[in-house]
Amino acid sequence: MNRVRNVLRLAVLTTTILTGCRNGETGVVTLQWRDAPDRPWPGADFWPNRVQDWEIRDGRLWSSSSLPMRTAHLLTRSSNPTGGEVRIALTLGLPPTGVLSPQGEAAELGPRGMGLLLGAGGGDLDFRRTALIHHSPGPGGGLFLLVDEDGRLVVADFSNENHILAQSEEAVEATDSLELEIRVFANGTANGTANGTANGTEADQPGDFTLSMTASSLRGAGTPVILELPHLEKDRVTGGIALASNMRSEEGSGGWFSRLEVGGPGVESHPGRRLGPVLGAQHILSRNTLSLTAQLFPISPVEGGPEKTTVDTVVMEFERNGVWEPAMTAPVVVPGYTATFRIEDWEETAPVPYRLTLMDGGTAMPYGGTIRPVPDRQEEFVVAAFTGNHNVASPGVDRGVFQWNRDLWFPHDDIVAHVQDQGPDFLFFSGDQVYEGASPTRADYTRPYEDYLYKWYLWLWAFRDLTREIPSVAVPDDHDVFHGNVWGAGGILTPPGLSGAEAQDQGGYKLPADWVNMVQRTQASHLPKPWDPEPSREGIGAYYTDIVYGGMSFAVLEDRKYKSPPKALLPEADVWNGWSQNPDFHAPSQADAPGASLLGTSQEEFLEEWAHDWADGVWMKVVLSQTIFANVATIPADAMSGSVIPSLPIPEPDFYVDGDKMAADMDSNGWPQSGRDRAVRAMRKGFAVHLAGDQHLASTIQYGLEDFGDGPFALCVPSVANFWPRRWYPPTAGRTHDPTAPAYTGDFLDGFGNPMTVYAVSNPAQWGREPTNLHNRAPGYGIARFNRSTREVVLEAWPRWADPTSGDGPYPGWPVRFQQADGFGKKAFGYLPTLEVVGMEDPVVQVISEAGGDVLYTIRIQGDRFTPKVFAPGSYTVRIGEPGTEALQTYLGLVPETESERAIQVSFGGNPH
Repeated sequence: MNRVRNVLRLAVLTTTILTGCRNGETGVVTLQWRDAPDRPWPGADFWPNRVQDWEIRDGRLWSSSSLPMRTAHLLTRSSNPTGGEVRIALTLGLPPTGVLSPQGEAAELGPRGMGLLLGAGGGDLDFRRTALIHHSPGPGGGLFLLVDEDGRLVVADFSNENHILAQSEEAVEATDSLELEIRVFANGTANGTANGTANGTEADQPGDFTLSMTASSLRGAGTPVILELPHLEKDRVTGGIALASNMRSEEGSGGWFSRLEVGGPGVESHPGRRLGPVLGAQHILSRNTLSLTAQLFPISPVEGGPEKTTVDTVVMEFERNGVWEPAMTAPVVVPGYTATFRIEDWEETAPVPYRLTLMDGGTAMPYGGTIRPVPDRQEEFVVAAFTGNHNVASPGVDRGVFQWNRDLWFPHDDIVAHVQDQGPDFLFFSGDQVYEGASPTRADYTRPYEDYLYKWYLWLWAFRDLTREIPSVAVPDDHDVFHGNVWGAGGILTPPGLSGAEAQDQGGYKLPADWVNMVQRTQASHLPKPWDPEPSREGIGAYYTDIVYGGMSFAVLEDRKYKSPPKALLPEADVWNGWSQNPDFHAPSQADAPGASLLGTSQEEFLEEWAHDWADGVWMKVVLSQTIFANVATIPADAMSGSVIPSLPIPEPDFYVDGDKMAADMDSNGWPQSGRDRAVRAMRKGFAVHLAGDQHLASTIQYGLEDFGDGPFALCVPSVANFWPRRWYPPTAGRTHDPTAPAYTGDFLDGFGNPMTVYAVSNPAQWGREPTNLHNRAPGYGIARFNRSTREVVLEAWPRWADPTSGDGPYPGWPVRFQQADGFGKKAFGYLPTLEVVGMEDPVVQVISEAGGDVLYTIRIQGDRFTPKVFAPGSYTVRIGEPGTEALQTYLGLVPETESERAIQVSFGGNPH
């Protein structure tokens, strides 16, 4: 313990990762990389776009990408010249022209060169949103102040397609090593001498500020070059500051920065925005064991290949009675940069602050949160659930110009604030935490390890204020593993040489096993140990498990990894990307292929065992998985797949779209039907509620097995943000449909013939909220409320614009309320004797068929009286009491009656019956 304490003390006392100084009075900061180790992460003061586009090498920060307009945003300083002069100095070097890529996309983004992005976001955007500005010019982009490839000074308008506002006539003679000084000052307070010219109308407009740039060769060649741009309005030079490179050099041979100095009374300091090396954490408490995973930035070169630990170590401390005490250390695992802690015998009854510190002399900065006490006495337990985390609208979607204040949806601060107001006890992220398409950039399959981390870091940056203190489950779905759809086939790899839907239809994962394991480790390594830890034959690990927390029992499923690919099993269907292309194929009668798997044999056994396990005071069962076990979607009658969905018009609210048919999408868990039935039947034995996502269309349904309404209830939650707005407009109204409710409610057979009762759906609609390309697609989150005393369950789907503190409510149709017992709505054949319990409140009751030994169901009853129902003649065994203790009694040979006319007194604490 003393060794840990001493090492930690040394780490806390070290300087920041960048050599330099910070002056709290003047706001001056000098940042250098001369003593930093080689790695992708530029340090806690910066956000890089993207991880793979920047690297520290040989004491310099290099822009190493072949893509245009790479930025590394300075988080800790911003420009506001109304407070006085802004002074910025850069030491940089442009690459030799011989290593530059041919002009192409870079030409469309304006002049090639390196320098500074100034005024990013205009000072109005959330700083996290501002930090993502790169590549796409548009309103709010700022000014690009650069030395171009010929050595000339340029001011380009990144808010307007990098239009050149000013350009020097002369050039710096040597561009491989130079200093660029930038000043912004109010007109009339300073003067400069310029040898450049201003272009367009911008410089002819009256403004309050002047921008001055001076470039000098560090080799002493030539004279300094000066450029001034007068008459700038304050919003053009107010906002974020970022290093920027628009060079499109060959990978690894781009330009570099070795120093950034920012100061002056017009510079605002934001030291609390420093980020890393620990970015965030997720944790779970289950059965008195605390499991927590810290997520770090790439503190060493990113590597693929087998999992290994680095020499880096993270220490966890807890604060008790005002004193920070080291608890344990954990190594950093790569690829992925995670450190996982497990502490048993956790019995804290009060909130416990924690902090996580990298024990490395150059990078120590703690990240902290709070471990809440287990909510084992409160009446209501609240779960907040999410899916589908798109960060940015595609450039030009629904409008001609990309607008950073409208089309960038990250960091989802509205949802985070509204969820905090709901007071959740537990968080569930059901998948698609990242997208290979727009999270916010397209997948980089040449460097998938870094690319995934860049996207994952954004998710954690957005939601870490929730996960830092609320227990959370995050499970990867298809887009998290860079698939459009995934049929995991037991964790195999797709055949080599295939891509896209062709690869997906073969089953398995397109990227290497160690990459898939990295994804799972970053998202799910804080979960309790898996029920079956045996990896697949390709080496892909499992994480399905159970959690007991506050009397709630959660089953965490993997409903993608073990699912069969339908193409080979259904040759007559002519399957493409999970959709039959044969118009004569009848999915309800032909799609249930023999041998097709949904959860796999081992996971089905786990689900059965979990449904019967009510030890540790469990009073409610909840299944957490990626996708609900039905296909709640329709498509136009002439469509052969869901590929038409993004182009479908979005109607006005309450407008019913005619001409749709039931979708039969084998990516949904309505297929395969037999596997779906086995899963639903196992869930029903525990009266479980199902929470899931993936479909982008919020819905609350009740599964049917032998009949409508005899199975569990399920909530598919809305997407945080949505590119793929599925809809539900059945061609005929539901059976037993309430005429006062929408026609899409009631009893239906889905596209695979599965019975389901639809209670509520949030179809896309023109809600009149801006930005429309976000809100018309019905985004939001789900809330599930569980009452301990009454066993009432309340399911809700909330729009992301709704403020629960201002009287706003969920989407129309919600809340949906039901009782726990309603989740096993199968009609009774008869009833066993009523159990009248003495000496125990709320015991667990299990009913077993003596004919085959099958468990019919298990439930913790309310109170001291229960009449078990059964569904066929025969004899039955009933077990009652507290599992895992000696207070458990068994009654054999019980037979059903039409009405329960007799009772059995079950006594605990005295002589047993």
